[in-house]
Amino acid sequence: MATRRTFLKNSLIGAGALILSPSLDLKAVNNAELKISLAEWSLHRALQEGKIDHLDFPGIAKNQYNISTVEYVNGFFGGTKMDFKEAGKNSAYLNELLKRSKDAGVFNHLIMVDDEGPLALPDDKVRLTAVDDHKKWIEAAKLLGCLTVRVNLHGDGSPDAKKIASIDSLCRLGDFAKPMHINIVVENHGHESSNGAWVADVMKQVNHSNVGTLPDFGNFCLSQDWGTTQDECADYYDRYKGVKEMMPFAKGVSAKTYDFDSNGEQPKMDYKRLIDIVKASGFRGYIGVEFEGNTQPEDEGIRKTKLLLEKYI
Repeated sequence: MATRRTFLKNSLIGAGALILSPSLDLKAVNNAELKISLAEWSLHRALQEGKIDHLDFPGIAKNQYNISTVEYVNGFFGGTKMDFKEAGKNSAYLNELLKRSKDAGVFNHLIMVDDEGPLALPDDKVRLTAVDDHKKWIEAAKLLGCLTVRVNLHGDGSPDAKKIASIDSLCRLGDFAKPMHINIVVENHGHESSNGAWVADVMKQVNHSNVGTLPDFGNFCLSQDWGTTQDECADYYDRYKGVKEMMPFAKGVSAKTYDFDSNGEQPKMDYKRLIDIVKASGFRGYIGVEFEGNTQPEDEGIRKTKLLLEKYI
């Protein structure tokens, strides 16, 4: 299965030094009722194969799935045609994406940022370069009117050393993003970041109002990165425990699904139990449809995920 890491290393865009634009009020959106958004990764196969274009994603979300809020993946911006090092030279592309989202009546909620360097690496020289490399995506999020940028806490080292590095990185990014009214969120995405208690302690020590979590219903493999499924993982963190531990800091939720059974349910996870954990936490905001199945068409997976969320929300 193609992973984000395999694909995204070859397709990034720069968006630094951008002209800023107003965004929706953070408090107002965070206090809204539970709403469904669509994560662009749900269509990663079609995007990688060139069957659809990133610029068309807002219209696809609204016209094909009747979803009016989207979550972008940074590696799909411009495909392979744009050099992410050319900071500040791609605002025309971003403005075109903004125009298309507005024309479709779609709210740009979030950008998921991958492969911009290890924010949890104890080596300060490398890590601080990674912090700086993430900043262009915060500026891009501001231009697009997004509320949130998702980052990963990856890097080599002991859990304690990685925690210290992560706290410093998130404080720096939170401080940079705060004047732009942008949230920085961490997703469980392998190794220590898939340990809900570890992530919760990082959040407590960061203690920034605009830094939080994006609990993902999958991605709880402690022995590998990214979206490894439970069957492929040697050391899997309890997903229900992990979601519950991360929810007090959540500024979004990623409703990961894999292939569906004949009843329209997830055979490897109790979706009702997961949604009940989200609701019990008092969370109000966006729950993103993120289909990652292998044997079912992406279109079918997105529709079934949406139905499953509507059933239990």
